[in-house]
Order: sequence, then structure tokens, then C-alpha cells
Amino acid sequence: MSSTRLHGSLNAAGKRFALVVSRFNSEVTEGLLAGAFTTLVGAGASESDITIIETPGAFEIPIALEWLALGGSYDALVALGAVIQGETSHYDHISEAAMRGIQSVSLKYGIPIACGVLTTFTDEQAVARSSDTDANKGREAALAAIEMVNLKPLL
Repeated sequence: MSSTRLHGSLNAAGKRFALVVSRFNSEVTEGLLAGAFTTLVGAGASESDITIIETPGAFEIPIALEWLALGGSYDALVALGAVIQGETSHYDHISEAAMRGIQSVSLKYGIPIACGVLTTFTDEQAVARSSDTDANKGREAALAAIEMVNLKPLL
């Protein structure tokens, strides 16, 4: 194959990131936040170049992302939250609204937004995905944000 393949590096040095984290299900979202923050710093981001924004829940994440995108101060954003299925359809509505909103803001403003919002069936699944391991979805979202912010200049 003689085509060109491009991908962004995993170097976060000199880049500005905002992490938008939901306080609802904080026992899970704090683990996601720790995974994302540690990953960004480990990839070279300065702690002073990382801003953490808290929202009450996952439903409010998209508007916070929009406000950040409007400001134009960040190279990439990371959405972190946990929506865990309960006994009602509330889970479906919140999950869909959060995901659609995150995608909408990213496309509207052309800014990379990595999605680390968990949508799980059980508390145990959420805890497993926010634990201090390589399976931490906050970590994965931070890596995606770094890669995408470094891909854009190559296009």
C-alpha cells in the first residue's frame, strides 16, 4: 500500500486541556478524573495547562463544553461522567442527551472532545472502568484528546 497514513502523537507538552467532570456518581468520576489528569501530565502537559471544570451531572457536561469551546483557550477538551442504569428510563434520556451534546459541540466548534462518559448497566461495571488500571476510561479519553489535538495540524 502506497497511501499516506497520518496519526497524532501522544505528546501533550505545550497543549492546553480542560477536563469537564460530573459530580454525580463522584465515587466513579473522581477515578476517571484521576486517570485523565495523570495521563495528561505523564504525556508532558503542565499541570498549569490543565483546567478542571465540575458540573452537577452528565446532562450539564455539553453546555460547559460549549462555553469552553466558545472561549477558544483550549486545544482539546475531555468529558468525564458516569451514567449508571437504574430502575427507570432516566438512564436512556441522560445518556443520549450527554453523548449527542458532546458530539454536537465538537463538530460545531471543530475542537477535539474526548468522551470519557461511562454508560454502564451496574455500579460494578462503572467502578471497574474508573479504577487505577490501564482500563480506566478517563485515561483512554485523555490519550484520545492528546492524539486528536496532534492530528489536526497534520491535515
